[in-house]
Amino acid sequence: MSFIETRGNDGVMPKEVEFSEAILNPSASFGGLYVPKQLPVLEEDFIKNHIDKSYKELAFNILKAFKIDIDEEEINKALALYDNFDDASNPCPVVKVKDDLFVHEQYHGPTRAFKDMALQPFGSILSSIAKERNENYLILAATSGDTGPAALNTFRNKENIQVACLYPQGGTSDVQRLQMVCEEGKNLKVIGIKGNFDDAQSALKKLLASQSFKEELQRDGIKLSAANSVNFGRIIFQIIYHFWSYIQLLKQEEIKMGEKIYLVVPSGNFGNVLGGFYAKAMGVPVEKFLVASNENNILTQWINTGIYDIRGKELKLTKSPAMDILKSSNIERVMYSLYGAQRTKELLEDLNENNIFTMTKEETLKLQEEFSAVNSDDTYGQKVIKEFLDDGYLMDPHTATCLKAYENLKEKDLKTVIYSTAEWTKFSPTVLNSLNQNDTKYSDKEALDEISSKYNANLPQSIKDLFNSKINHDSVINKEDIESQIVKFIRES
Repeated sequence: MSFIETRGNDGVMPKEVEFSEAILNPSASFGGLYVPKQLPVLEEDFIKNHIDKSYKELAFNILKAFKIDIDEEEINKALALYDNFDDASNPCPVVKVKDDLFVHEQYHGPTRAFKDMALQPFGSILSSIAKERNENYLILAATSGDTGPAALNTFRNKENIQVACLYPQGGTSDVQRLQMVCEEGKNLKVIGIKGNFDDAQSALKKLLASQSFKEELQRDGIKLSAANSVNFGRIIFQIIYHFWSYIQLLKQEEIKMGEKIYLVVPSGNFGNVLGGFYAKAMGVPVEKFLVASNENNILTQWINTGIYDIRGKELKLTKSPAMDILKSSNIERVMYSLYGAQRTKELLEDLNENNIFTMTKEETLKLQEEFSAVNSDDTYGQKVIKEFLDDGYLMDPHTATCLKAYENLKEKDLKTVIYSTAEWTKFSPTVLNSLNQNDTKYSDKEALDEISSKYNANLPQSIKDLFNSKINHDSVINKEDIESQIVKFIRES
């Protein structure tokens, strides 16, 4: 399986690379990303044959179809990490909540968010490649709250790996922050920045593309990679669980083979829905992807109008902070699939230079064949959380945005799966405000205790332990100082 570049080749970098090279060095020509040269197509028989198979078996066979250049032993070792989830046989259950509505719970891993589904195996594979090559890597991660804890957890004390994780100070929940700043691995550095997630992500992309930064690292014998979804190593694992959604509905006898479904994804950086987009191209019968945004509704604007316009826009801090993003990385891979490298390069250069790009009517209609979008707000999300708990189901504020898409965007009477990307424990003050219908300022600890006792909600031990853990990372810096801080960390480690 070869990987090629979303913005074409610059004549300096290789025109095609294998999977291991794409994940070790994820920055492509002209600031682009790597994508598979051709997706494998998995027929109906593949899906039928996995109805009674485990998630690990499904994952292994999808990775095998991609013909990635990773030893089977290393793949199995990586997939064995799903055994550490709440239920080893079903790491991401699909739960029926209404006659036509199902919740795909993606938060049953160690950090209680969907990023564990990809980052647990990805971290294992990336570190094994580095060790095999006897190379040392700095892994950069920028987080709006979930990638950071998951990346730090998977790379903690891994050989040949150091991690620098950037998060926006004040832009995550307390639980998310504690999951990062209390990490103990000697190879980890967590840095709060005075800014928002877009600042953190822009800094990451700038460093990945910086020749001078790479040369600085090379003096210490260190190469550069990333744990964000700019890295296809993340995306390949995010394809798998969309197959699992369909297979679980078949297994529960809710649909017949070949029957189409809707997939509803809360999205900020578009990596989760991109995995679904690829899964559909590979053979999952999806009618359409319904994309839910929050008040930072840039994706809704793009899908509905063909215009991506962030001129003069300020990022809003909402109750669904993992979606507080204006520059969405993975629209690039969708655009490449629909319009090709040259057009993708043109549009994204417009965005970089002018903070806006405008697609043609034909391009917009092509996008709308695959996606519909709507945006929610905090008031709506809190109403939904209360309504669903009254019916016996507890959800977080990101999952709640999906109900807006479910209620407003369905054009056909088809079964629908919404993606629950985080456990309620990550955002307990917001959830408690919803349940009590007030705006009281609760601490995370207060909210966790009240919800778990009053509503008999499960509170994982890992979350309880956070509040007695030592803070090991207390750096909060200006974004201009990120590079020097990372170099200092490398030199002192």
